[in-house]
Amino acid sequence: MMQKIDMNSPEFLQVMEDTKKFTDKVCASRGWVYHPIEDVNEGVTMGLARNKIIYNKRFCPCFMVIGETKEERKAADNRICPCKPAIEKEIPEEGKCHCGIFCTPEYAKANAVEIVAEEVAHNHSRGLTKEECEQLLAHPQLDGDEIQSLLEARELGMVDFNLVDVREWMEWKQQRIAGTDFLIPTTSFYEALNQIEDQKDKSTILYCLTGSRSAYCQNVMKDLGWKQVSNYTAGIIVYNGDTDSGEEK
Repeated sequence: MMQKIDMNSPEFLQVMEDTKKFTDKVCASRGWVYHPIEDVNEGVTMGLARNKIIYNKRFCPCFMVIGETKEERKAADNRICPCKPAIEKEIPEEGKCHCGIFCTPEYAKANAVEIVAEEVAHNHSRGLTKEECEQLLAHPQLDGDEIQSLLEARELGMVDFNLVDVREWMEWKQQRIAGTDFLIPTTSFYEALNQIEDQKDKSTILYCLTGSRSAYCQNVMKDLGWKQVSNYTAGIIVYNGDTDSGEEK
């Protein structure tokens, strides 16, 4: 049965305050920091407070609490914050716990830069910094605004990467993203890939018409040892930036 809790009740507000003090202590004692997105921290804190009221334990809110009685819940080994998997595996290996509230300082710093970079790319409020470019290029998936911002940054010498069209020659001739470096058609991909065989350490962005062929080629390149390959998920069909046409690049 669903248990409804009044978020404005004095009881909940007090438990929220106590839970915030608890998570502050966890961060201080373990050298962790909060997630750079405040909404993540607030949501997890609310979930922890809710579980404290219902179960008298701060069970991780991202997981189902198994067991009707205290004994059953103890036997089920439900995650209690800060949970063992977060301490032993998730934070050391991934930089954050599953729920996201606790992070290493390095993870939080990198993601704070990433958040700003995405905002700048989408709002075009200013040019990207070198660090922001590097964060965007580390994304496996990119959108059109991010492609445009990265191309602008490349023209200014802020970053370097290969932009690769994986469609067919007739599609490339008809229209392609301005700044495309190579045409490597999916139908002859392995052979055409020889053009950049010696550039596996250089970041690469792939695109096609709708993002499906480029996603396939992205996986192929990763398997072949390319260090960083990103995919323009929506494809040129919705690209709003400058385009070229004709046989000459």
